Amino acid sequence: MVESPCLRLAHRGDWRRAAENTVAAFLAALEIPGCDGVELDVRAARDGTPVVIHDATLERVQGRPGRVEDLTVYELADAGVPTLAEVLEALPRHAFLDVELKADVAPAAVAVLAGARGADLGRGVVASFEPAYLERVGRLAPAWPRWLISDDLETATIRSAVELGCVAIAAGWRVIDRAAMVKTRAAGLGVAGWTVRRRPTADRLARLGAIAVCVEGAALDRPAGMVPA
Repeated sequence: MVESPCLRLAHRGDWRRAAENTVAAFLAALEIPGCDGVELDVRAARDGTPVVIHDATLERVQGRPGRVEDLTVYELADAGVPTLAEVLEALPRHAFLDVELKADVAPAAVAVLAGARGADLGRGVVASFEPAYLERVGRLAPAWPRWLISDDLETATIRSAVELGCVAIAAGWRVIDRAAMVKTRAAGLGVAGWTVRRRPTADRLARLGAIAVCVEGAALDRPAGMVPA
């Protein structure tokens, strides 16, 4: 057995014990040995306040009608959707944060993150599928690490991440192999993998040199920092 530097990040918290992207789910995940932090999704309420929810609507998780962008913070709170500020206040500072922007909420999200974690962000990263969102974060907080999220590790994706000033690409785990790792690292970028549900897959990515793995279910339960040699 060897110690792995690969971060294990709970995908939307531990949704087996509480609804995804809630304070309860995040705290439940952090109780699991070997969980280094959490991945969370950020959208904007009607007034622009950053809130933590993955979907654009409340239908799947909250079982209610309504689009997030059309609802007030109070209406969202009544449905169980927390603000980003509330989540950050509840989480310990040692927990790593993988903050995925699902909407164009960069200025407000950066302000909330800076207020909670400091000007250097401290054990965190801002990620998105949308290059424009990452570009805005880069202008507002140039020193903050950013990950471009992608389904692939193709040359064009690597080039885009480099041009954006990202430190890594978060790629779907199926496209991560040794050749892709070599190509991405040669461009000066790290690789994170998502979303992993099986322990052997998480172990494989760690052995390949992934800087983080976004995990859920059985993959979240692996003991701290250890992978088979």
